[in-house]
Amino acid sequence: MEYSAVDISAATSLQRLAYLYMSMTTFWTYDYACALHQEWEFLRRSRWTKVKALYIITRHLPFFLIAMYLCLNFAAIEDPNKCRILINVYSSLSQISAICSECFFMIRTYALWNNNRIVLIGLLSTAFAMIVTSVSIRFATIATSYVTTSAIPGTPSCPSRSSSVLYFMSFIFLFVFQLVLITLTLTRAIQSWWSTKGPLQAILVKHNIFYYVCGLLLSAVNILVPALFPNSPYYTTLQNFQVSILAILATRMHLHLWHLDQHMHSSDALIYIYMSDMSPADYTV
Repeated sequence: MEYSAVDISAATSLQRLAYLYMSMTTFWTYDYACALHQEWEFLRRSRWTKVKALYIITRHLPFFLIAMYLCLNFAAIEDPNKCRILINVYSSLSQISAICSECFFMIRTYALWNNNRIVLIGLLSTAFAMIVTSVSIRFATIATSYVTTSAIPGTPSCPSRSSSVLYFMSFIFLFVFQLVLITLTLTRAIQSWWSTKGPLQAILVKHNIFYYVCGLLLSAVNILVPALFPNSPYYTTLQNFQVSILAILATRMHLHLWHLDQHMHSSDALIYIYMSDMSPADYTV
């Protein structure tokens, strides 16, 4: 049977999407395997707190996301309504995963500011406004999205696309929120550097600026790509990739701080912030 050039192009795009999602799955599995020993030590030795429960949710929720987007891209689902239900479930889990990841950065920033109540109220207010707005926009655009199908048998046909420019606006709110977090963290880092006169690079590493910057850059990419290439079928992959990377960044940062906490008594050079206990920061060096 012969197919038109449009059918072949659509099938090729869907096949590439499937390859991209398979690459994301491989990357996530590799990262999990690399950190398995440290994570097992953390889960076994750390005491049970709300932050530990948040860690478990943030770390393992992407497994469900991986299973769902593999199902959406590889399973032969011919019913568009079933596809839309799965996409709605996936979007809900994706939102929860992103919120849990950002909670770690909120807690870290709150600890850096010595549990300042004004900072906490400002962060919670901003986070609440961001969550309500982004969730509303996300599900409003999903309702108007369409499922990409292929006339060629055996081709993945469940990924959805949205023609609405509002879809990537949720990442604008996320970008603004991350910008607030990184501004507060940089302010604290500069204050620490000014008082200690230590190496600026060491101060920035100590305050985990790298994790904040990575999340901010991913949000910037997810804003620019849909704006510059509105007809590209691949920008949703970038958005799903950011959700996975945010979970990795947040949990890696927490593991790093927890291990520093464990070895703190054996080192008198630096005093770190105990994010696992949310205790106030000490900036003496």
